[in-house]
Order: sequence, then structure tokens, then C-alpha cells
Amino acid sequence: MGRAPEAWGVANPLEDVSGEVAIVGVGESEHTRASGRSTTAIAAAAVEAALADAGLGPGDVDGLLFSGGLPEQLDAAAFHAHFGTSHEIWECPRGGGMNLAATAPLEAARALRDGRASVLVNVFAVAWATQRGAMIGGPGQFHAQERYKRNLEVPFGWFPQPVYFATIARRHMHEYGTSPEALGEIAVACRVHANRHPGAVMHGRELTLEQYLARPMLCDPLRTEDCCLISDGGAAFVMTSRERARDRPHPLVTAMGMGEARARTGPYWAQQPDFTATPQVFSAPPAFEMAGIAPPDVDVLTLYDPFTIVALMQIEDMGFCEKGEADAFIRAGNLRVDGGCLPYNPHGGMLSHAYVLGIAHVVEVVRQLRGEAHAQVSDARIGVYGGYTGQMASTLVLARE
Repeated sequence: MGRAPEAWGVANPLEDVSGEVAIVGVGESEHTRASGRSTTAIAAAAVEAALADAGLGPGDVDGLLFSGGLPEQLDAAAFHAHFGTSHEIWECPRGGGMNLAATAPLEAARALRDGRASVLVNVFAVAWATQRGAMIGGPGQFHAQERYKRNLEVPFGWFPQPVYFATIARRHMHEYGTSPEALGEIAVACRVHANRHPGAVMHGRELTLEQYLARPMLCDPLRTEDCCLISDGGAAFVMTSRERARDRPHPLVTAMGMGEARARTGPYWAQQPDFTATPQVFSAPPAFEMAGIAPPDVDVLTLYDPFTIVALMQIEDMGFCEKGEADAFIRAGNLRVDGGCLPYNPHGGMLSHAYVLGIAHVVEVVRQLRGEAHAQVSDARIGVYGGYTGQMASTLVLARE
């Protein structure tokens, strides 16, 4: 765990909703490089797939969660326009991807308790590969326009994201002796897994550790393979009560624990006292406590992985190994689906599957727990998703009954 965590971050208090919400359908759009598709069209395709998986139709949906802070997401008006429906739909803008992909079941539980909705869809999509040429839509736009960063970081060259996380990676190497080989093993494991997933953007593109180490530096000590993709794509999952879920066609996958935490320094990583930690230090413990589990109980782990160093730090901060010991833990092959004790991002993650900001990670956990994933973990019963934005982290524990 990080040093003196109370000094720089805090867990947000969440009510116990363990076992109240089940995920009964998952779906994805096609994940591609620049496709010319709109964000809304991509999101609608993901919802169509998720509803088909759940054995439900658009008219069954009376709750919709999406990311209200990003443009062109699938709100109720866009849902009705696409599906030709007109019934009442409860909306929640605290959904979508990133950290909110983990806490969407909490919002669903609240709506179910209050009778505001009975079948809810959480959906998120991006068309950032298509929009990349216009320099709009991606995280770089936010950081470039944020006024403090624009005036106090960008003029001094601390921009964009690869520069931020190269600095963090170098500090982690300095403090703990973390090696390029450990970062490389994360990238290679994700690529190996993606090569078993026909829907992954990097499917069919081999990457070995030797090839990784031979790649030129993008921003020392990070190579291009340490960085997430920029792609077009979307994903969605359907939630309902545990009781209603028993009538659906798939094995029951239930949300058993959730956590959410924030850094007191907000998005200004340069000001965070523990520079080599993430808010998972505060998010994971209460999520595991709500679910009644410990790190060794986890059969499959998916993490929001914009950079290899972020995955490495989260693995430490969530308690899967001690702080500073991730190098040896990862280099031992523990993240591999075949033979590892902590199968990690079996779909390839944002490094090799698609950059859908974490919601596809939740979809992957559900498929793993059902036993229908492409790179299937044997007898997976407990899966965890770790969400991340830099200033925020979240943790979702799912279990198969």
C-alpha cells in the first residue's frame, strides 16, 4: 500500500448494495481504428448487442446510465431516436466508462430500490480515432484546456499524458528498482491475450518481450507499446435485480462490492504527495470488504490501463503484492491467463483490445465469469474491475453464483 495514504486521498462513502444488482447482458460495437462512425451510432450498436445478449428488447429498458460529461453519448433522447421508442426512461449521467463503469451498479441499485427503473443499461462509446485529426474528443483536449495545466504545466513541457506517466514511471523505477522488463511483460501479456480475441484492435499483431525492448523510446522510459490505443468503439451492459435476473438466459453474475476514492490534489498529479500510487489505495479495501473477499480470492482482474505503469501501480495499491514488489510479481508471469496466479486483462485491455475507457473491461469480467471469454480463465468465479481517471479510482467486484 502507499505511504501515509490519509495524507493525499480519501474513500467516498458508499452504502452496502452487495448482491442487489446482476448484470444480465453485455455487448460491444465493433472496435476499430478511425471508422467514420459517430459516437452515438457506436453506442447504439453496443446497446443492441447487450440487449440481444440479455434476451430483452428496447421497450424493456426503463433506465439508462451514460457519461454526462462527454459529448454525443446515448441519453434517453438518442435512445428513442435510434430505437423508435417513446416510453419513459430514467436517466443517470453518472455512468459510462472510467471510474463510473465500476459504480454504475451502485446507481442501478439505488434506482431499483426507489422503483425508478427495473431494467437499466450502462453504455459508453468513443469515436476518438475518427476525431483525432481534429484534435478533439480525447483526454489531451481536456488537459490542454484545463486552465491551471494550460498555464502551469504545458508551458514547461509537462504535457501530454505520455509525459506525465513517463515521469511517474521514472520515479517508481528510482524508488523501487522497477525494470523496463516489468513494464514490457504487462504490454506483452495484454498482446498475447488480445491475439486470442478476434475483436481486439491489435489481434494478429505479435509482440514479444525482445521486440518490446528493441522498440525506440517514445518518452523515456515509456515506449509506444506502454501506451493505450486510440480507437473507435463502445460497450454496454444490462442490469436488473437479482431476483429478475434468474429468469435471464445466462449464469447469474452479481455485483458484490464497490469502492470509489479520490486524490485530494485532483487532476494535478505533480502535486500528489505519493507520486507512485493511485487512489486504488483507498478504493479497493472497502470494495473487497463489501464483497467479503481478499485479494487472493480474485480469479480474474481487469484494470483501466492507459499506460503500463498505471496497471503496475494499481496491482500494488489493490493489495495483490506489496508496494515495490510488482516488478518481481509481474516478471514471474503472474498476469498471464495461461499459468498466472492473477490473470489480467484477458481481452487485451486498452493497450491491445480497444480504448473504450474501461467499460469493455467490465464486459470481459462478465464473460469470464460466465465461462464464455476468448482467453478463458479456468473456473473463474470472482472478477474485479479497477477504474481510474488519475484523480479518481473505483473498484467493482463481480461474482458468479
